[in-house]
Amino acid sequence: MTEQKATNVHWHEGEVTRADRGKLLGQQGATIWFTGLSGSGKSTVAVALEKVLHAQGRLAYRLDGDNVRMGINKNLGFSAEDRAENIRRIGEVAKLFVDAGVIVLSSFVSPYRADRDLVRKLHEESGMAFIEVYVDVPLEEAEKRDPKGLYKKARAGQIKNFTGIDDPYEAPAQPEIVLPSHEMSLEAEVEALLKLLAERGIVAA
Repeated sequence: MTEQKATNVHWHEGEVTRADRGKLLGQQGATIWFTGLSGSGKSTVAVALEKVLHAQGRLAYRLDGDNVRMGINKNLGFSAEDRAENIRRIGEVAKLFVDAGVIVLSSFVSPYRADRDLVRKLHEESGMAFIEVYVDVPLEEAEKRDPKGLYKKARAGQIKNFTGIDDPYEAPAQPEIVLPSHEMSLEAEVEALLKLLAERGIVAA
C-alpha cells in the first residue's frame, strides 16, 4: 500500500456526476486492462479496438506502456518496486478517465498479479468497471515475433529483469476474457471485446 504523505487533503465532489457524464456521452466509462507478455499483441488489439470505438462515435483513450514511461512514469525503472508503482499510477490515471466517462484501453505487461488486483480494487471500490483482458501467447511465439528486439537483447544479457526471461509473468487467475492472439485474427479479437462491452452495458448493443 502506498503511503499517503500529503496531509490535510480531502476529496472534493463536483455537482456533475459520473452518471451525468455517461448520459452526455452515451456510454459508461470503464478500464479495459490488457495484460500479457511483451509481443503478445496487447497494443495491437488496443489500437484496433480504439479505432472501431471511435468510428462508432465512442470516446476511448489508449494508455500504452512505452508512452506512459516517456512521461508521467519516466522516473521509474523495471525493478519489482518500480513496476508496482508504474501500475499503481496508471491505475489512478485510468480511474480519472473512467470518472470522466471515457473507455480506457490500458496496454501494459503488468506481470504481477497483485499489482493488477490492486488496480481492479481501486476501480471496484469506486463502483467503476474494470475488465481484465489476458492476451495469451506462448513465450516461444512472443519471442518469435519480438517486434522491438527486446527478447534478443534480454537473451544476450543486455536487458535485465525482462519478463519471461529472467523475471516472471503471473497470468491472471480469472480474467474477464482471454485472447489467444496466435490463434485468433485481430478482427475476431476486436469483435469479442465489443461483444463483452455490450454485455456489460458499457456501450449499447
